[in-house]
Amino acid sequence: MNVLLVEDDQFHAEFLSEALRQALPEVTQILHASNGAEGETLARRHTVPAVVMDLQMKERNGIDAARTIWRERPQTRILFWSNYSDEAYLRGIARIVPNETSYGYVLKTATRDRLHLALRAVFLEAQIVVDQEIHRVQQRHVRTHDTLTDSEYAVLMDMALGLSDKLIAKRQGLSLRTVQNRLLSLYDKLGVNDIETGRSDFSINKRTRAITRALNLRAINAESLESAERDLQKWLST
Repeated sequence: MNVLLVEDDQFHAEFLSEALRQALPEVTQILHASNGAEGETLARRHTVPAVVMDLQMKERNGIDAARTIWRERPQTRILFWSNYSDEAYLRGIARIVPNETSYGYVLKTATRDRLHLALRAVFLEAQIVVDQEIHRVQQRHVRTHDTLTDSEYAVLMDMALGLSDKLIAKRQGLSLRTVQNRLLSLYDKLGVNDIETGRSDFSINKRTRAITRALNLRAINAESLESAERDLQKWLST
C-alpha cells in the first residue's frame, strides 16, 4: 500500500512516517507533499489509495486539496490530522466527502495509540473515525449555541461573503421569506438577539454581530471563508 503524507511541518511529517510504519506494516511506500497543491499532484501521479492530510497549510489548505483528490478519485481514503477542532472544518469535510469512501479526523494532540488505531481503522477497515476530543470540543460549543442546520450554515456563509438577502435567496434556491426566517434563526442560535445595549441611540448590526459570533465560536474560520469565496466566484461566473 502506498500512502501520501500532506504536511508542511517536517517534524510532524517524520513523526507521521514513523507512526505509519509502526501501525501499518502493509505500507510499501510513503510519499510526502509539503502543501495541498503538491499533494494533489502526487496523488494524481501515483494514484495513492490513502492520504494523511494536514488541514491548515500556507499553500492550498487540506480541505481544498481533499476536494480535488476526491473529485478525481472518490475511493481515496483520507485521514485528516490537525491542531484544530473547529466546527467549520468538520462541516467542510462533511460537504465534500464522497459516499463511497471512508475518512478520519484526528487531532495532533491524540496519543500515539489513538493515531495508530485511526490509521488502521480508516485505511484498512474503511471506517469513519472522528477523534473523541473533537466531539468533546463540539459538545462544549453546543452548550454555547444551538447547532446550526446545513441550510442555516449556508445562509451564514453567504452572509459572511457580503451577499444581500435577495442574492442569498437566488444562490440557495430559496424564497426571500425563507432566507429571512433563516437569518432570524441564526440570530437566535448565535445569541445575537440577547444583546442589550441599554441605549436608545445605539444599535447593533445583527449581520455583522452574527458573523463575529460565528468566528468566535469557530463555526466558521478563515479557511472555510476562503473556500466559500472560491465557490462564490465560480457561481458568479456561470
